[in-house]
Amino acid sequence: MLKYTLLFYLAFSLITILSCEQPSPEVEEPEERVVLGAEILIDRYLDELSGSRVGLVMNPTARIGRTHMLDTLLALDVNITALFAPEHGFRGEAGAGEQIEDGIDQESGLPVFSLYGDTRQPTPEMLENVDVLIFDMQDVGARFYTYIATLGLVLEAAANSGVPVWVLDRPNPLGGNYVSGWMMEDEFQSFVGPYPIPIAHGLTMGEMARMIAGENWMDFETEPQLHVVAMEGWERDMKWPETRLRWIPPSPNLPTFEHAYFYSGTVFFEGTTLSEGRGTIDPFLTLGDPTTNLTDESLQRLQNISPGINVEPIEFTPISIPGVAPSPKHQGERCHGILLSAQNYDFDPVLAGLEIFSVLMQATGQYELRSFRYLLAGTREIDRLIRGEIQAADLEFNLDEYLEQRQPYLLYD
Repeated sequence: MLKYTLLFYLAFSLITILSCEQPSPEVEEPEERVVLGAEILIDRYLDELSGSRVGLVMNPTARIGRTHMLDTLLALDVNITALFAPEHGFRGEAGAGEQIEDGIDQESGLPVFSLYGDTRQPTPEMLENVDVLIFDMQDVGARFYTYIATLGLVLEAAANSGVPVWVLDRPNPLGGNYVSGWMMEDEFQSFVGPYPIPIAHGLTMGEMARMIAGENWMDFETEPQLHVVAMEGWERDMKWPETRLRWIPPSPNLPTFEHAYFYSGTVFFEGTTLSEGRGTIDPFLTLGDPTTNLTDESLQRLQNISPGINVEPIEFTPISIPGVAPSPKHQGERCHGILLSAQNYDFDPVLAGLEIFSVLMQATGQYELRSFRYLLAGTREIDRLIRGEIQAADLEFNLDEYLEQRQPYLLYD
């Protein structure tokens, strides 16, 4: 068992490293690609930071090529005075949900303030030595990904302290025209559901910042001083492979874009005792439970969801992976379920994920439901799927009002 665990961990680590260092596997290394807001900052706006004390709200995705923005800015003699760490940490040293502590960045010696621990928002004391905050993180495009909650809290704290916020924009991996899922209902507002938006919101981080400020979704005593450094070459209908950018995992359990694409629909397993695949080499693609019993009929139903999705029956045993999945569900237990893979990205991952969720729940003999499912879904309607009263294909999310509401904040065609 020890030998298997070591081999498994090495394989997982290799996949994560390769996903950081190699181009997205769906396309070859291109001559032209989307130009990131971080690159535009370097090319056009560095002079505006001259003489300013700069704080950075970043994680491992804040890169140009293989180099972290902190290291790039330091090499350009920008006066960095403070670092702020969201979920997973400034350099990506923490697993999902793992509390971040204040500390020191070992490579630069700069102070790191946690935004994912006892404090989730910069305090006035943390901002005392900051004249400008730069926010640069790759979002996944799903409401429950915590980086958009951190964005709003940073905007609120900075506005109340009179500190401008520069958001360096990056693509929405799911695409800017893809909007899907239930709107969040007020009673389920939380850190994984901070704003009244659908599950797949179709906004970049820059657009999200504009909408948070414009719709007054935070408690702003004064209007935020927001500067979005927009991308060049990004179009709303682009999914990640079309950006021709390298995939840098926004968290340890999303090592490739394929994992992130399915995540927006398979994350709902986190609201149950069924495994969402943490502790395996393919989180959010590997789904099941020790008591799952797929019949030929249920497997056929899964395989008919979309020609873009390949579904294979699988047995798997989650193991502890330090820094990635230290205590996964059903650790050391043999689980039965499915392994997903994408043949293309022409399907709706939220609807597909909800249908997969419904089928596997009905095929599982013993399970428990957690109230967390309502925070993810943003509504109690998800229980109708669990009970088999409705299929995902029959859901109507009624998102016209949201689409009209977000229109003034869009930056790209």
